[in-house]
Amino acid sequence: MKTFTTAGPVKPDEHYNIPALSRWDTDEIHRLIQEKRYFVLHAPRQTGKTTCLLALMAELNAGKDYTALYVNVEPAQAARGNVEAGMRTIVGVVAQNARRYLSDRKPGQWVDETFRESGSHGALQNLLSRWSEEHDRPIVLLLDEVDSLVGDTLISLLRQIRAGYPDRPEAFPQTVLLC
Repeated sequence: MKTFTTAGPVKPDEHYNIPALSRWDTDEIHRLIQEKRYFVLHAPRQTGKTTCLLALMAELNAGKDYTALYVNVEPAQAARGNVEAGMRTIVGVVAQNARRYLSDRKPGQWVDETFRESGSHGALQNLLSRWSEEHDRPIVLLLDEVDSLVGDTLISLLRQIRAGYPDRPEAFPQTVLLC
């Protein structure tokens, strides 16, 4: 039996729904991805952003042009200004979701090495760079709940993403979507 949900991402086999991406201008999103843009999607809470990001990941991964990864950075909120703890959480979630959604264990194998090489202020950039270099398709990174981060953890995330921008798509995600 299907029900309505307001408590998290819609699961079409369990919840009444409309097609997730029907509410977004997907032509515009695809254009931004093709143009290797970084961009922000902003909407009020509980409006289906996570559901749409998961659907976008599935749609992109079903094609042959990109590898898309959804990452919810909200667990790092508790780190507040502790950059080391926040970035370890974010890098860990990237690795976990690469394994979960893409069956790609490589990012998880590189986590400790990236922190040794780059410290907390460069580990995310290092991990994403290495993953992009060793991956056969451009990566589209979908970061959810970025607005939940505060202080230096937020600054570190944004600075590391910005620092990798010139290296895309060969050595950094082609597109980063912040939500």
